[in-house]
Amino acid sequence: MSKTEASGAGRFLEVQHFRQWWLWLLLVATAAATSGLFARGLYVQLLRGRPWGDSPMPDRALLIFALAVLLLNIALLALFAAANLRTEVREDGLYVRFFPFHLSLRRLPLTDVARVEAVTYSPIGDYGGWGLRYSWGAPDGSRGKAYNVSGNRGVRLTYTTGRHLLIGSQQADQLAAAIEAIREEGGGR
Repeated sequence: MSKTEASGAGRFLEVQHFRQWWLWLLLVATAAATSGLFARGLYVQLLRGRPWGDSPMPDRALLIFALAVLLLNIALLALFAAANLRTEVREDGLYVRFFPFHLSLRRLPLTDVARVEAVTYSPIGDYGGWGLRYSWGAPDGSRGKAYNVSGNRGVRLTYTTGRHLLIGSQQADQLAAAIEAIREEGGGR
């Protein structure tokens, strides 16, 4: 899911989040299963007084480990809920931020870009999934990086070195047009 708008000072703004139903189903099911497993272990060992498992942990260790699993599950769900990809095209260039991995916007130079194209790609086949991803060798021999959080559309920047950068976008045609307009005007240096 994305939010796209033209901002006052910029040409393009899109904020995307991880909102794939299957991803959230997997995350919630995994969190529920692991938390439920340790809740059962706590019930059996602490409340019923029977050792849990073939080689049971001491009560204190089981309690600490169960709390750690619960906190880890909460942290993982919070990470995916907060994660977003922000893409901006401004008068002076292209900016991206993949929160929480980038705490501020990163300006991507456009000076060595040989080609800008809106593309349909295979997130799993080309980059191994979604997120901040690296391609060690595409079928055409190029290597590059991708910022993507959902879908299979984006803008591929091909540099004069042969490397590429893919920015996932639900509005790939508009993003490519905004980048091209900045390049034609000499922005993004």
